[in-house]
Amino acid sequence: MALTILADCINCDMCAPECPNNAISLKRLQNPDGSPGKRIYQIDADLCTECVGFYDNPTCVEVCPIDVVVKLPAP
Repeated sequence: MALTILADCINCDMCAPECPNNAISLKRLQNPDGSPGKRIYQIDADLCTECVGFYDNPTCVEVCPIDVVVKLPAP
């Protein structure tokens, strides 16, 4: 699917427990120079179904307090 968590994520821990597919996990970003960056939650596109079959809307989007879970535009 096409949801992503932006780098502005504050690691509030609201999204991961809500995911029925366990598609959200805490991962380390990479800085532009290749060094390890901060850790934020990220969505595994291979596991994410945008909650189809579970909820009417993606729960990660619904519970995010700062609206950093967004749908990527179609290619």
